[in-house]
Amino acid sequence: MSRDLQPQTIIGEAPAFLEMLEHVSRVAPLSKPVLVVGERGTGKELIASRLHFLSDRWEDTLVKVNCAALTESILESELFGHEAGAFTGAIKAHVGHFERANGGTLVLDELATISLRVQEKILRAIEYGEIQRVGGSDVIRVDVRIVGSTNADLRQLAADGGFRQDLLDRLAFDVITVPPLRERTEDILPLAFAFAVNMAAELRYELFPGFSAKASSALLKHNWPGNVRELKNTIERSVYRSTEPRKPLKGIAFDPFDSPFKLAETARATPRPAAQRRPPLLPMDLTDRMRESEKECIEAAMSRARFNQKIAADLLGLTYHQLRGKLKKHDIDTRPE
Repeated sequence: MSRDLQPQTIIGEAPAFLEMLEHVSRVAPLSKPVLVVGERGTGKELIASRLHFLSDRWEDTLVKVNCAALTESILESELFGHEAGAFTGAIKAHVGHFERANGGTLVLDELATISLRVQEKILRAIEYGEIQRVGGSDVIRVDVRIVGSTNADLRQLAADGGFRQDLLDRLAFDVITVPPLRERTEDILPLAFAFAVNMAAELRYELFPGFSAKASSALLKHNWPGNVRELKNTIERSVYRSTEPRKPLKGIAFDPFDSPFKLAETARATPRPAAQRRPPLLPMDLTDRMRESEKECIEAAMSRARFNQKIAADLLGLTYHQLRGKLKKHDIDTRPE
């Protein structure tokens, strides 16, 4: 369990990310339950906190519980509290997180791991605003806003009988979907720079001199299956491993297991079938088609590189001068709008 005393800075300007933040701003003032869903490492916890700090409850308590880290019996006791003597070792009464979060927000992280029995008690707390401590008979009134977060498909889980459909109906008043990092490539370099600056400060460097064009290009080419969490770890690892902290960072340490002496792989992932390509529409003017395709690729690279021409050239496998020639050829604006 954790409590946030103040909101953390959120970095992002990609359209998909800004649209998600606008969604958060609209639903935050309500006291209705909200689900925050997304892939691992996308920052669901930050979004759950933002829902609290943008609400009328922002001055009251924000309590976060990692449901996957607790067994069923311990989670029940932690959420609802227990009376003295409720079970072996319960020497005195314990106030649960629902009571602690009264008037504020309770974030249930890893929501899909909660047992059906505990789900039933959560449902009652949402529907009636009432809880009972484990081993107690008194009904305790609570006013708590529930925010659930998960990377699981709760609808499929409910269809399979692993999650209560009635609880899902109540929790899903609205659902915030946090976009993966690969869908917000405009944010990769700003996030990377922020993480690098923080790591440099932790290492007591005078400053962080930035990334080389090759390093920036490598960051933009990576698919980031672990999303922002993976990016943060990668940047921090790369900064501390650098032997020339006063020069722009050249190497990105994507894989911490990478070594000439690493253990042989015992299993390999099943290769995905190649995607079927649509045949081109014929007839066509091939010269015009290739010119348009080249221009689209250059514009996409410039956008992803935040109009840094050296990075864009590396993304396209071109030299800087080759890119300059093609920018002039296609009359492409080299400045952001």
